[in-house]
Amino acid sequence: MTAIPIVALDFPDSQKAMTLVQTLDEKCRFYKVGSELFTGAGPEAIQWLRDTGCDVFLDLKFHDIPSTVAGAMKRVADMGVRLATVHASGGVKMMQAAVDAAGADCGVLAVTILTSLDDRMLGEVWGQDRVDVENEVLRLAELARSAGVHGIVCSGQEAEAVHKRHGDALKLLVPGIRLPGDSPGDQARVITPEAAVAAGASYLVLGRAVTAARDPRQTMTEITARLAG
Repeated sequence: MTAIPIVALDFPDSQKAMTLVQTLDEKCRFYKVGSELFTGAGPEAIQWLRDTGCDVFLDLKFHDIPSTVAGAMKRVADMGVRLATVHASGGVKMMQAAVDAAGADCGVLAVTILTSLDDRMLGEVWGQDRVDVENEVLRLAELARSAGVHGIVCSGQEAEAVHKRHGDALKLLVPGIRLPGDSPGDQARVITPEAAVAAGASYLVLGRAVTAARDPRQTMTEITARLAG
């Protein structure tokens, strides 16, 4: 089975998001709602997507004490969200609380290392000269698996190593997807759709490759064909 493409609705207001969803129509039925759109439009954006028959990946990356995250995740599940994120660095108890609150119909994904970070920048965060991103992703993936999450978020560059170690026990959601010739933008670790699938990705988050395209429908058609091929 090929990976499921998810288009990121990284817009400041619901009107732009709705326009893209209507433009893509049957070409995409799974969308990411992140911090920008959620703070601008709130739960109504999720409700609108659900009413149009689309699945929702809510990417708010919860990171707080277990009880607070559990309360938030319960509300997320009640909204009919299919996938939602927490930070793996919040610890096993926090992730377990999220999983328990989410229930069977909302998959919890643990964010490992943001795709905007490389070894040097991660070292700066942890107060070291450099930190090997892949090793840190693998370490956090172990914690996430022990917490019983549905999967993790990692870049395509670490996906193969994680998949080799965990197989289908951890579904992999890979952001930072770029088509050949695309600018990496603010991402430090990017990958093509085909390479991400070959590395073991179950979900692909498509941002500017689709949203900034001259013809989003045609681009989505091409990406679907690339994944099928």
